[in-house]
Amino acid sequence: MPTAYFDLDKTLLAVNSASLWVKSELRAGHIGWLTAARAATWIGRYHLGMASMDHAVLRAIASLKGQDEQLIANRTHDFWHTEVEHRVRPGAWDALARHRDAGDRLVLLTSSSVYLSQLAQEHMGLDAILCNRFEVQDGVFTGRPEGPLCFGAGKLDHALADAMASGEPLEQASFYTDSHSDVPVLDAVARPVVVHPDPRLKRHAAARGWPVQDWGSV
Repeated sequence: MPTAYFDLDKTLLAVNSASLWVKSELRAGHIGWLTAARAATWIGRYHLGMASMDHAVLRAIASLKGQDEQLIANRTHDFWHTEVEHRVRPGAWDALARHRDAGDRLVLLTSSSVYLSQLAQEHMGLDAILCNRFEVQDGVFTGRPEGPLCFGAGKLDHALADAMASGEPLEQASFYTDSHSDVPVLDAVARPVVVHPDPRLKRHAAARGWPVQDWGSV
């Protein structure tokens, strides 16, 4: 059963859920303008190729320290249903159906939180999720990640561990993504597919001869 890995933001989804989350949290008064501006700056710099998101992800996780896990899970649930679930690209459903009909494992490989990823898994009928998880003690976040970050080269670590556990070599897998930060995984799979690529990945895909697909917008 070969595996098809899928990125979430700007790949399966037509939006960046992290940006939407920051706006939602700001509107609800859970974060202030300064925190929102810092997050927007990091996201913008990353998309321009001027910053790594590893530090930003760690800072975001650290900001959860002392907060109740269930409250964040509940807010994420509401956020998914109001802001995100209707943003799945039309072509994403087609790609998922093709791999499902072929008998492939469908695995979400994303930098999103486990809370959002679980909702995406349920909504899209995915077999497994590889994502960022947060350390929790007595129902409260410690401000530390649980395990390695699922971002950039860390995504490759997660994919390799999943491939070993499933018994399906990563060299036989497919991977769909929009982001240049996912090149380590694209290089490792048999079928790298670029979907609505950012400018850096578009250039890289052209140089490597990787297929580029348009899954439409919503």
